[in-house]
Amino acid sequence: MRYALGVDIGGTGCALVLGHRTAEGLVVDSRNEFPTAQAARPSEALERLAHLADQSLSRAGLGRTDIAAIGISCGGPLDTASGTILSPPNLPGWDEVPVVTFFRERFGVPARLQNDANASALAEWRYGAGRGLRSLVFLTFGTGLGAGLILDGRLYEGADSLAGEVGHLRLSRFGPVGYGKAGSFEGFCSGGGIAQLARNAALERFQRGLPVGYCDSPAGLGDVDARRVAEAARAGDELAAEVYRTSGEFLGRGLALVIDLLNPEAVILGGIFPRCESLLRPAMEASLEAECLARSRTRCRVLPAALGEAIGDYAALSLAFQDLPEAQP
Repeated sequence: MRYALGVDIGGTGCALVLGHRTAEGLVVDSRNEFPTAQAARPSEALERLAHLADQSLSRAGLGRTDIAAIGISCGGPLDTASGTILSPPNLPGWDEVPVVTFFRERFGVPARLQNDANASALAEWRYGAGRGLRSLVFLTFGTGLGAGLILDGRLYEGADSLAGEVGHLRLSRFGPVGYGKAGSFEGFCSGGGIAQLARNAALERFQRGLPVGYCDSPAGLGDVDARRVAEAARAGDELAAEVYRTSGEFLGRGLALVIDLLNPEAVILGGIFPRCESLLRPAMEASLEAECLARSRTRCRVLPAALGEAIGDYAALSLAFQDLPEAQP
């Protein structure tokens, strides 16, 4: 049996995963993580991840020769051809970091780098809601909004590994800011965007002298986030529900563009969507009905991601196993 290492580098945390593949799918044997902020420099974080890898192998009774490949998932921008992390906004100080070279030389096996949306698309395609499909779009819908594209049975990256940056699409002249644009797809459909919508709606109510269910006063607006608003909406708060209806409406508008352009068999939504589907889907479906080509819409299913909170682990391991034969000695 051959094993792989998965490395998941994020603005909040870094994780090291040891796993192997069976006929039924991927098995995560162990997982270790630490807050990214604990590492003063990228080189310190990489050394710590390598140390965790050696610890994981030792505890499993394995050595470096048992590792077939390493997959590295990280938010972009990236240069996947050279395996370099290029100053992601959520990773300050990670400038021109040759992460693939580091792991390849340290462990003596192939290593591959992809952005988290592409890696998650591979994971859902191989082991999640997209199994058996030839074309799908995966949307992260988390802190930000990015897409991974599986087209005609392969991952599509584009000329500069920038395909799938749908969060940059402007859906409205005005609106919450995401990806550096007011009214962008990411502005309306991300955790930060939902928080902006909720704060603006609350401020309007406060200025009219009206109460807000998810915030006690203007001084508390900075603490409003997507999770708190979702909890209020489920408890019956109409303003909170309206915030999610607005996000769902623009989610449908953005998806209509993606579906009309690519004609996929499925769009798979991760992050916030599986947790808040009941708050988002009705308005999303109404927008899709109004905006999307009928035949393309009928062909395409819009599905919540199936891998849940484990998708980061599966994403990194999927990269490691991507080019390996199905059966390993």
